[in-house]
Amino acid sequence: MLVALAGGVGAARFLRGLVRVHPPTDILVIGNTGDDLRVHGLAVSPDLDSVAYTLAGLSDEERGWGLAGETWNVLGALERLGEPTWFSLGDRDIATHLLRTRLLAEGATLSQATGEVCRRLGVPVRLVPMSDQPVQTHVEVDGPDGLEDLGFQEYWVARGARDPVRRVTFSGIERARAAPGVLEAIRSAEGIVLCPSNPVVSIAPILAVPGIRSAIQNATCRTVAVTPIVGGAPVRGMADKLLPAWGVEVSARGVASLYSGLADAFVLDQVDQAQAADVAALGLEAIVAQTVMRTVEDAAALAKVALDAVHERGGPGR
Repeated sequence: MLVALAGGVGAARFLRGLVRVHPPTDILVIGNTGDDLRVHGLAVSPDLDSVAYTLAGLSDEERGWGLAGETWNVLGALERLGEPTWFSLGDRDIATHLLRTRLLAEGATLSQATGEVCRRLGVPVRLVPMSDQPVQTHVEVDGPDGLEDLGFQEYWVARGARDPVRRVTFSGIERARAAPGVLEAIRSAEGIVLCPSNPVVSIAPILAVPGIRSAIQNATCRTVAVTPIVGGAPVRGMADKLLPAWGVEVSARGVASLYSGLADAFVLDQVDQAQAADVAALGLEAIVAQTVMRTVEDAAALAKVALDAVHERGGPGR
């Protein structure tokens, strides 16, 4: 079994390539749930849904998130009623959240609800949340009225990530437990991939779930991380706003420093080839490749690089 740790859109695009070079039924994806929230009473799991929609072939490629062919009638009606609409839910997307919310209300765990949603959508891999217990990513910012503690989606979507970040925390992480089967899958994995996701708010919450980081560190297989930073900027998202809050340089080597002691190899872009020596100095095998995924073929080529690194033996691993 190949295990992948995944955030949202960047990870989803990488995984779309991975299923082309590795049997989908032999892939377990552990999804970040620190972004989860309630919107108009509905249970929304943005990162899980981004992965599910993309791998089911349903995602909106032009917009980069949500479902293709989406309509916005419910959102318009909510706006007319004076309800907040800063978090856009499309009509077809709402159906997913209605199903998830009903299943949770009937006593299903998030893992069980995710499995049912994926089954109905036709997701070819096994997608599981990092934990069945709620974990909320919070961002402390310098707001217009002083220090403010914001939920991640409020910071990112409602406020457009414009506020300077002081701190990022994961509320509820001390009570979280790895979802059923996650630790066992890591321990017996043939390889582990840290997808090109935001290292602070997509990968770090997963690693913060008690037991997951240590399981990866003690795994007998190789772990390979793929950079989300190219040429000193994130390919997508706001990692450049968050890494400095952790005292980390916005660069491939900065991200690599977060994975030192955890991963065996780190894939960085050709643009950042000059940083390969710095990555190697961190104890990681530096692998230079094209990491920008403009097409499905690009994603498959990058996934093949990561897969080859996973199966390589004799490199400078842990």
